[in-house]
Amino acid sequence: MTLEEILRADRALIAGIAAYRSAAYVRQLPAPPAMWTEEETQLLDYGGNGPAVLFVPSLINRAYILDLMEDGSMLRFLATQNLRPYLLDWGWPGQVERQFSLTDYIAGRLERALAAISGPVILAGYCMGGLLALAAALRAQQAGGKVSALAMFATPWDFHAADPSLGQRIGEVMPAVEMMLQFSGTLPIDALNTLFTMVDPYGVGDKYRDFAAQDKTQPRARRFVAMEDWLADGVPLAAPVARETLGGWYVANTPARTQWRVAGQAVDPGELTLPAFCAIPARDRLVPAISAQALAARLPRATVIQPKAGHIGMVAGTNAEAALWRPFAEWVRGL
Repeated sequence: MTLEEILRADRALIAGIAAYRSAAYVRQLPAPPAMWTEEETQLLDYGGNGPAVLFVPSLINRAYILDLMEDGSMLRFLATQNLRPYLLDWGWPGQVERQFSLTDYIAGRLERALAAISGPVILAGYCMGGLLALAAALRAQQAGGKVSALAMFATPWDFHAADPSLGQRIGEVMPAVEMMLQFSGTLPIDALNTLFTMVDPYGVGDKYRDFAAQDKTQPRARRFVAMEDWLADGVPLAAPVARETLGGWYVANTPARTQWRVAGQAVDPGELTLPAFCAIPARDRLVPAISAQALAARLPRATVIQPKAGHIGMVAGTNAEAALWRPFAEWVRGL
């Protein structure tokens, strides 16, 4: 880039950040009733009539990305489409959760929330939540349980497929991460954001430069502000989970090697006989399509869609209804 191009890009970046910081939007959408709670975790019931779908979000970000705003809620939309959506809101990791491993979350809290829903249930996981849902579905299948199908949205599997050096880079910072884990019992939000920047180093600048050029009176700009507020409203990660995901998933690539275990059993998507739905956004920088495609390829009964969207835009953007919400509702109705 020339000096003039660099200066122009810097001005756009600063303008985008300033426009976001001055935006007047405040999320005021009330949560639906909780039908089950345990410590910090709630199972939220969005009503509707039809097949029960339990949505499992990531442990890192707030669950309300699936219920973002009045005109941008996947769960409230699905409740009007002859489905009965539930949301597992993990909450903030308190003293109990700070001791949790992924097995505690999956074979413990997730399975107890699942038991609180009557009848057969479709599990649907977003991002990291897709891996949690996969492990829970495999356990339920083995036990002859109530899970009838599995959906995964932007869910990684092969963590080295797009960038084989990523594991090495994260491995190099693990000693510093371990010091933070021992100090607080969690991986703090700021540290998590730094690690995400390592995955997508140019994404922050690009999105704010784009926002600078947007008409701030349009729905797209308002949705951008809502999504950025959600990103800033992060959740720390329990120390055992941080070690398992960063050291296991990212550094050792344990899922793709079929070495990730939950309650002692390997998580192998090839053993899932249930119908599966995989939404793999084409413009996802956080979970590259090649990583998610490796998971879809191993599922014996997978239906795959590839929306022209990004990681967050697919579930909560202005085109999310056409990109994901309606195709997913149609798949459920076709089961």
